[in-house]
Amino acid sequence: MNVSLSPGEIRRLALGAQGLLHRRPFGTGKAGTLRALERLGYVQIDTISVVERTHHHTLRQRVPAYQPEHLWSLVAEKKVYEYWSHAAAYLPMRDVRFSLPRKQLIASGAHHWFRPDPRMMAYVMDRIRAEGPLMARDFEKPPQQAAGWYSWKPAKRALEQLFMRGDLMIRERRGFQKVFDLAERVLPADADLQVPDEQEMAAYLIRSFLQAHGLGTAKEMGYLLKKEQKAGIPEMISEWVSDGTLTCVSVPRSRDSYVTFSAALSALPRRGPPPQVRLLSPFDNLIIQRARVRALLDFDYQLECYVPKPKRRFGYYVLPILFGDQLVGRLDPQADRKQSRLYLHGLWLDRKPHDALFLSLAEAIDTLAQTNGCSQICLNQTIPLEKRRGLQAYLKTKLG
Repeated sequence: MNVSLSPGEIRRLALGAQGLLHRRPFGTGKAGTLRALERLGYVQIDTISVVERTHHHTLRQRVPAYQPEHLWSLVAEKKVYEYWSHAAAYLPMRDVRFSLPRKQLIASGAHHWFRPDPRMMAYVMDRIRAEGPLMARDFEKPPQQAAGWYSWKPAKRALEQLFMRGDLMIRERRGFQKVFDLAERVLPADADLQVPDEQEMAAYLIRSFLQAHGLGTAKEMGYLLKKEQKAGIPEMISEWVSDGTLTCVSVPRSRDSYVTFSAALSALPRRGPPPQVRLLSPFDNLIIQRARVRALLDFDYQLECYVPKPKRRFGYYVLPILFGDQLVGRLDPQADRKQSRLYLHGLWLDRKPHDALFLSLAEAIDTLAQTNGCSQICLNQTIPLEKRRGLQAYLKTKLG
C-alpha cells in the first residue's frame, strides 16, 4: 500500500532529514559539525572557489557559526576522513568499513582508477613509509637512481591509485593540496575494517540515504555507485516494506517507487518553522541529484560552469535560493577576495518578491559576503530595478 503525501509534506520530509528546516538542527561548533556530517553521510569536495568551497558552504548552511577549523579538527582527531562517495568527499570515520568494497574492486583490478604502474606504486609507498606524509609536489624531482624511468605525472597517478585502493589515505590538506600517508597511520586504532557483505552494504546504503534524505528510490540510493556495491538494494527494500520497516510513498510528479521509514511518517511536522533563506551550494546534498530535485521540489537546476557562456541561461556558479521549504530562485555571486567585494551578477526569483523574502535574502547575502572576506556588495545593473531596490533596503554590508 502506498501512502499519499502532499507536495508540502514531501518537501518537509526531505528538508527535515537534510537539516534545512530548523536553525540549529545539529547544534553548533565542532560537535554540531560532526553530527551534521554523520546525518548527511558525506559532504562533497570541489575545486571551484568562486565563493567559499562547497564542503564548507554545505556545512555552514546547517551549523550556525560554522568555521573551517571545526572540520579540520575532526579530520585531525580521526573522526572524519576523505575518500569517495559519488565524488570526492569528507565522510564520517564511523562508516569507514563501507568504503572497503570500492577499494577492493580497484585493488583487484576489476575497476581501475588509473592503469596500475607497479614499479611507481612501490616507489611511492617506499618513500611515504620512510619519510612520512608527502604531497604530489614532493615527487616532482626524480630520484638519483631513476635512470630514465621516472616521471612526475605517473608518480601523481600512483598516489591517486594507491589512495583509491586504500593503501594510502589523506592525512590533511595544505592549501587544498592533499597530504598522503599510509592508511594504518591515518585510521584510528579501533577502526572497524570488516568488509561488509552484500546484505550489510545494502542495509547501510538504504539507512544512510533515508536518514539523510527522508525518502528515496533504489536508484537514488545507489547513485553513481558500482553495480557490485548496490546489487542488494532492491531485494532489501522489498523485505523492509514487507516487514513494515519501510512504507511506499506516492510522489505526484514521479512514476518512480519511493520509500521512507515508517516511523518518519508519524513524526512528520504538519508545518515548517518561520521561513528563512539559505543559499545552497550547487553541490549541496539536497540538490546533487537533479531529477530528484525536479520530482520532489519542483525545481529545475543545472550547474552551468561547464556550459559555454553564450549558452548559459543564468550564470557560471549559480546558488539555488531555499526559502522555508521551497526553492524559490537563483543567485549568481562571485567573491573578489583581493578587492574585498562580493559581486552579484544576477538574481532570479520564481515567485513575486515580498519584504519577508527580501529581508531574509539580504541577511543570507550579508553572511555570504562576511564568510568570503568581502566588505562591499556590488549589484549588477542587469538585475531588475525592483529586485535591486528590495535588496538594498535590507543589506547591511556596504554597497559598492
